[in-house]
Amino acid sequence: MKKILISILTLTSLTSFGQNPAPARPQARMIALMGGTIHIGNGQVIPNGVIVFENGIISNVADATTVRLNTSTMDVIDVTGKHVYPGLISPASTVGLQEIGAVRSTVDKQEIGVLNPNVRALIAYNTDSEIIPTIRNNGVLLTQAMPQGGTVSGSSSVMMADGWNWEDAVLKRDDGIWLNWPAYFARSFDIVDFSLVVKKNEKRSETIGALEATFGDAKAYAALTSQTPKNLKLESMRGLFSGKQNLYIRADYGKDIIEAVQFAKSFGVPNVVIVGGEEAHRVASFLKDNNVPVILSALHRLPNREDEDVDLPYRMPGILQKAGVLVSLSYADEWWRTRNLPFLAGTAVGFGINDREEALKMVTSNTAKILGVDNLVGTLEKGKQATLFVSAGDALDMRTNVVEQAYVQGRKVNLDDRHKRLYKTYKEKYEQK
Repeated sequence: MKKILISILTLTSLTSFGQNPAPARPQARMIALMGGTIHIGNGQVIPNGVIVFENGIISNVADATTVRLNTSTMDVIDVTGKHVYPGLISPASTVGLQEIGAVRSTVDKQEIGVLNPNVRALIAYNTDSEIIPTIRNNGVLLTQAMPQGGTVSGSSSVMMADGWNWEDAVLKRDDGIWLNWPAYFARSFDIVDFSLVVKKNEKRSETIGALEATFGDAKAYAALTSQTPKNLKLESMRGLFSGKQNLYIRADYGKDIIEAVQFAKSFGVPNVVIVGGEEAHRVASFLKDNNVPVILSALHRLPNREDEDVDLPYRMPGILQKAGVLVSLSYADEWWRTRNLPFLAGTAVGFGINDREEALKMVTSNTAKILGVDNLVGTLEKGKQATLFVSAGDALDMRTNVVEQAYVQGRKVNLDDRHKRLYKTYKEKYEQK
């Protein structure tokens, strides 16, 4: 009996050690972060500032040398010498939808079928994911859970990196529908010789025909004021035509980008976003003229073509920005590297973006505008949610990004994570020798 009891206690302690910290409690008292360098997120910086928030909402952002506060009614936290940033936003992400790529039971990012606009990534979002605390520790406090697979994958939602369940974590439900545009060329990986195989997409015309039929039906359905019974697939696309939802189109080749945007415009879809955009620089003027923003895939990669400059992916944000295109940065399919999102912006600074605050916008306010949540987050302004973090140094530099405090809607989140626990465990192990 004693052996059984000891085994149960051992398993319980191991389980507790491996669990994520509980979600933060609601903000109880007004908080003032005093003396830090405040990066507003819209290009402005206050070198010695103060930011005050109550009930999860920012009530004041000002120069600490001129503002007067009744400090007896609030908790004042001295952040002198540190940097305060709006929570970074990771778009086009599968964080919370998959844990270990090789373990099928932990992957819930797509459904069977080709045309699934009614599939909602929202309800698959796992707030217990071990990955979520790791992204918080680099300042990523918001993520867009996107579906994958098929031609029309489903709808995404904007989620907070804190909450007991998806109902607690959701910031904006069903912000857009995801479309995988059928490319002229299909790319696949040859596992035998580890090479990239590019060949003509033989099913392209057939796929576009099916899309035309689906969007035609959806547009006609959206024109109806009421429909009984409801068609769930067409009902889920209604917001595309009213402008309430974005149409996120995954496309990389220049010609595919042009054709995909023209397709969406032909059906009266007002809000189109290109995701991936490996050759977006080739059609930058077209994107600007059609007011189409781009969510770039990871910059830390090789170029798409053999004859392109090896640093082209690094320079892509600067090229598009100079052309007048609204740019956001993402890690797309590489969910396990999402924690490194701020360093994509840091890379852009060294390759064409001259102002660090402009690069910061690509992971804060630009992304918020694209996702349609800029009235809530993305900048540190009065009336917006207090989703922010304090770093010991420059958050865009991996050498100085040390997140010491993080708040989601004013709730101070626990910054423990699996990485820190393992580091502590093995540090103690080898220090004993």
